Amino acid sequence: MAFFEVHDMTISFGGLVANADVNIEADEGQIVGLIGPNGAGKSTLFNAISGLIQPASGRVLLEGEEIMLLLPYERVARGIGRTFQNVRLFPTLPVYDNLLIAYHSRMRGGFFAGALRLPWGALSERAARKRADEVMQIVDLHPYKHRNVSDLSYGTLRMTELACLLMLQPRLILLDEPASGIAQKETEALGPLLRRIRDQLGATILLIEHDMPLIMGLSDVIYCLDLGRVIAKGTPEEVQRTPQVIEAYLGARAAEQLEAALANENGKKPARRRAPAKTAKMAKARRR
Repeated sequence: MAFFEVHDMTISFGGLVANADVNIEADEGQIVGLIGPNGAGKSTLFNAISGLIQPASGRVLLEGEEIMLLLPYERVARGIGRTFQNVRLFPTLPVYDNLLIAYHSRMRGGFFAGALRLPWGALSERAARKRADEVMQIVDLHPYKHRNVSDLSYGTLRMTELACLLMLQPRLILLDEPASGIAQKETEALGPLLRRIRDQLGATILLIEHDMPLIMGLSDVIYCLDLGRVIAKGTPEEVQRTPQVIEAYLGARAAEQLEAALANENGKKPARRRAPAKTAKMAKARRR
């Protein structure tokens, strides 16, 4: 049994099917990558896992237990944390305060207990500050501790958002394009950071990313989605050599060239690929 599983997930909006019969899984401590062209249904799948939308069918299991009926905040309490493509922080507050606010869902009595100086409120506040210091050490945010979020570079904003997520002590982390919009130097530091989070915190990571060198060098397993369906699964090396993946990104001709190259390596004659029905009809129409 895998630590996390999605079974036969189908998501539709009216007559539009965004995901169809999607199956993915992640073992505890794995980094699992999700790739695919824009519009493949990756973020939609994350929304369903997070509880932000309800699928038409399918199951989501965490440690073998069904979580589909849980509300989003209940899934967070169970250990599922998620970042978004757009950073969501309090821009007028310092980095440190943003981290403390993120911790509030784990504080007994929340902010009211602290404001009223109740005994458990003081204990929770100390725990929050201890956790914030630990997280800032992992993410290397101490130089920005007292800087307002509005004064940070976009890359540091993304790291602050990730730190806020870690304040919730998630066991399953969903990262939606963490390298989007950040500088090359910050992208290069992201891979070692995510491995450090996995190793030090024991978290399992699901990662959507368009930066191919990053996700291929980081992931234990890769799933490729296209038009809402999983078209390939395997190690990064296996997925990179899958003709369906090449076709989804670069077109049918590139896939044929890859198949020919692989066939030559194995001493076999490459199989002739049949054009999809839609493509064949278009070609016939052009001949007319």
